[in-house]
Amino acid sequence: MTWASIDLNADLGEGFGRWRLTDDEALLSVVTSANVACGFHAGDAATMRRVCTLAAEHRVRIGAQVSYRDLAGFGRRPMDVPPDELAAEVAYQIGALEVFARAAGTRVSYVKPHGALYNRVVHDEQQAEAVVEGVMLTGERLPLLGLPGSTLHTMAEKAGLPVVTEAFADRAYTADGTLVPRGQEGAVLTDQDAVVERSVSMARFGVVTSHCGRPVGVRARSLCVHGDTPGAVALARTVRARLEESGVRVEAFV
Repeated sequence: MTWASIDLNADLGEGFGRWRLTDDEALLSVVTSANVACGFHAGDAATMRRVCTLAAEHRVRIGAQVSYRDLAGFGRRPMDVPPDELAAEVAYQIGALEVFARAAGTRVSYVKPHGALYNRVVHDEQQAEAVVEGVMLTGERLPLLGLPGSTLHTMAEKAGLPVVTEAFADRAYTADGTLVPRGQEGAVLTDQDAVVERSVSMARFGVVTSHCGRPVGVRARSLCVHGDTPGAVALARTVRARLEESGVRVEAFV
């Protein structure tokens, strides 16, 4: 399946106090959806408020990027969290971001897990159910952004929540369509030409070349460019320009 249009998202607000990892304002001039850190892997209250205000000014949709409680590990370390605790923490993070989104005159439009949680809910039914329960606790039917065919999407659909399929411009894929773990060589792609070529291929044809050289089907409605990738702003601008030159409309999915 291919799309006449695609959403372009990036992880934003990934700072804490005086430390800032992402160039939020520059990226918000390029992307159509912003996955905003909600305080558990990055993002303090002032950062969330600032990013929500900027996103509203740029008319960029705001998504809650929920994570395991892991500031020291940036949410990328595997953790075992009891499902009831994880559900409460997911709802807590969404609620915190919603306050600042509303203050900026907008709303939280979707939810995307981050890092280790994102990868865990591809296959783990209990953790996926907990994330879905956390979304349901907010009282809103927020779409869940995740990998095509993930357990998270299966659980979300059972609960009546919308799902949005996502692909990654700058991450390597395995032959089964999952992401190559960050600890492996070549997991993160930094060659701009390669990233741009893959982005157009996924948006137009729903296909990406895996880490082992095999073509993999990727049915994506949203394309992620990581905000902490070196040269992220220039990369995102080039990706968007090439997508539009290829006849793909870049627009938010919500």
